[in-house]
Amino acid sequence: MANRQSLKELQERLAQRLTAAKTEATTASWLALEAGGERFLVPLVQSGEIFPWTTVQAVPYTKPWYAGVASLRGGLHGVVDLPGLIGRTLLTTGSALERVTSETRLVSLHAAFGVNAVLWIDRLLGLRNPAMFGAIAPRPPQAPPFFARSLIDHQGQAWQELDLQALVTDPGFLAIAA
Repeated sequence: MANRQSLKELQERLAQRLTAAKTEATTASWLALEAGGERFLVPLVQSGEIFPWTTVQAVPYTKPWYAGVASLRGGLHGVVDLPGLIGRTLLTTGSALERVTSETRLVSLHAAFGVNAVLWIDRLLGLRNPAMFGAIAPRPPQAPPFFARSLIDHQGQAWQELDLQALVTDPGFLAIAA
């Protein structure tokens, strides 16, 4: 009899934990990151793995924002310097490597996109949900096509949401040759 009751209690606890996990999973919508001094939001459903910085091999005759290729989990991935891609800072190889710190990360694009690419970011800022933002800012003039909404959080800081699906279909992103 005691076994039957403890099994029932276990099932109830598991059901409560599953319900709580579903609720928590829907609240986190974005991966927050910083690159080139700017804050970005990447939808969790469009991002892939997060890797620590690794050796990047330069590729000649490519655009300045294409940092090179890195071996991640046995596959070659193109490393895209996010600030350089959006035209904020075009770094030379020497000055770009000065930007690498212990917080530097490579964020991969979702495997469903079929593009072996990672975004070079300066640091992760955690997860964000819609309740953390109070306003939508006007779209920046001359914004790249993969810029989605610009959001303002409750502390008055601006965040730019990136649409990675639009990014991987952007002809400028796919043509890395200089």
